[in-house]
Amino acid sequence: MKRLIALAVFALGLAGGTSADEMAPPVTYDAQVCEAHLRTHHGDADRGVRHAAMAAELVEYVRLSEEALAMRAGAIRLYRELKAKTDARQPLSGHDLKRLNEGAARLLAQRSALLRIAEAHECWVYAALPDDHEEIALRATGVAMSLSAALLLYDNYLLAIAPYRQDHEFRQHFNRADAGFNIDAGTLNRIAMNYGSVDNRGRTRNALEWWTRHGATLSPTPFEHYEYLSRSIAQSPSLHLVRQANLLRDIGKPFALLGTLTIDGLFSLKNEGTNLTSLLFGNAVGLVETRRGKLYGRQEIASHVAGTLRAGDILVEKTPFRLTDVFIPGHWGHAAIWIGSAAELRALGIWEHPVVRPHHAAIRAGRGVVEALRSGVEMNSLAHFLNVDDLALLRHETGEASHTARQAEIVLHTLRQVGKAYDFNFDAETTHRIFCSKLVYLAYGDLQWPTSRILGKTTVSPDDIARRAIGDGPLAVVLLYHDGEEMPEPRRQMERLIRPERLARLQTRRTE
Repeated sequence: MKRLIALAVFALGLAGGTSADEMAPPVTYDAQVCEAHLRTHHGDADRGVRHAAMAAELVEYVRLSEEALAMRAGAIRLYRELKAKTDARQPLSGHDLKRLNEGAARLLAQRSALLRIAEAHECWVYAALPDDHEEIALRATGVAMSLSAALLLYDNYLLAIAPYRQDHEFRQHFNRADAGFNIDAGTLNRIAMNYGSVDNRGRTRNALEWWTRHGATLSPTPFEHYEYLSRSIAQSPSLHLVRQANLLRDIGKPFALLGTLTIDGLFSLKNEGTNLTSLLFGNAVGLVETRRGKLYGRQEIASHVAGTLRAGDILVEKTPFRLTDVFIPGHWGHAAIWIGSAAELRALGIWEHPVVRPHHAAIRAGRGVVEALRSGVEMNSLAHFLNVDDLALLRHETGEASHTARQAEIVLHTLRQVGKAYDFNFDAETTHRIFCSKLVYLAYGDLQWPTSRILGKTTVSPDDIARRAIGDGPLAVVLLYHDGEEMPEPRRQMERLIRPERLARLQTRRTE
C-alpha cells in the first residue's frame, strides 16, 4: 500500500507543477550506477578533460545506436520471413531456430549496453542545477544520451520484440532457456515486464522533462553529434506514448501501455507524423522518418530519372528528415549505384554471368538500385530510393573504347557486395562489411577518391563522392534535384551545395 501511495504522489507531481530541478526520483531508482559512472568518466576537475570524455562517449553511443537500428530492422525482416512460414503451416528449420537464438543473444547483449547508457547520466536529472552554462551543456548532453538510449529500448520493444511476443509459438520459444546462447528461461517475459514498468516510464518522463527545459534549445550545440541525440529523441516512435502515459491509471497494470500490443494494433496508433505502420512493414524497416521526401511519389520525376540512368551510374541523395543524415558530414547523406535493367545487362554481355544470375528476379522486378543500409547491402527499386529531397545522378564518361567492359565490371563488383553487413566502423580499407559511400569506393576502384581519417581509420563520405563531380573532377553531374526541384547547370549547383570548408579541403587534397 505504501508503494502505491508513493507512486500516486510521484504521478501527481508529474502532472502538476513540480519543477525539473525539484524532481524526486522514482521509487525504484538506484543512483549507484550513475554516480559510479560520473566519478569514473566525469570526475576530473579539468573541464577540457571532462568535455573530451563526453565527446568520446557520444561517438561510441552514436555507433551503438546505429547498430541497434540495424538490428531492429533485421529482427523485423526475420519476423516477416518466419511468420510467413508459420502462417503457411511450414515448420521452422534448424537454421531458422539458430537465426532466432543468435539474434536474441545479440539483442540481449545490445540491450545491456543500452541499459548502462540509459542509467549512466540519469542522476543529473535529480541533482541541483549548476549556474555555469558550460556545465549545464555538459549535463544536458549526458541526459540526452541517457534519454535517447531509454527511448531506443522502448522503440526496440515496440517494433522488434512485441511482434514476436504476441505470437504464441515465438513467445514460447523465446521464454525457453538455451544454454548454448546464454539465454535464460523467461527472458522475453522479463523484457516485457521492464517495458510495462510504471517506474521505468516515470524515469523516462523525468529525463524528458529535464532535457526539454534545459537541453532541447541549447545554442550553439555543445558537441558535434548533439543534433543526433536531439533528432533521435524527437523521432522516437515511443516519445508520444511515454509522454502521454497516465501513471495513476497504469498503477498495478504493468502492461497497460502497449504491453500486450498486437501487430494489428500498430495500425491504429497516431504518433505526431511518425508512420508506425511503415516502420514495421515498409521498405525502411527500423528507420524513423517524420515525413516523405519531396521527390517521393512524383511519377514524372521517377520517369525522367529512370529514362536518364545508365548501368553503373552513381546516385547521391539527401534526406534531412531522417536520423541517419544528422551524423553524415557534408550536404549529401547517402550514395548508391544503379546496376541497370535486364536489357542493359544483356547489352553489356553479363546477363548470364554467375554474379548476375542469382539476382535475375530482383532485376526483372525493377530493383536496380544497390545500396548499403543499416540492415546490409540490398537491392531496391528506384521509386523506393526517391523518397528524398535532393538527388544527383553522377556518371564517369571516359570516352574510351573499353568503356563498355569497364561499365560491366563496375556492375559486377557492385553486385558482389549484395548481402554483406553494414560497416559501422566506416573503414574504407576493408571489404567484408560495407557502408554506402564505400560501395562506390570499391565499385569504382580505379578512381581516386578524397578520404579522411576517423578514429584512426580511413573513410569516405557521400560528399567525397560528389566532390569528384566539381572543378575538373572526372564525374559528370547528369541530373540534380534540390529541395524537390530540378536544377539547371547541375555542375555549378553541385559546387554551391557542398560546404565551402569542404571545397577548401578539396583544393589541398586533390588526388588527380
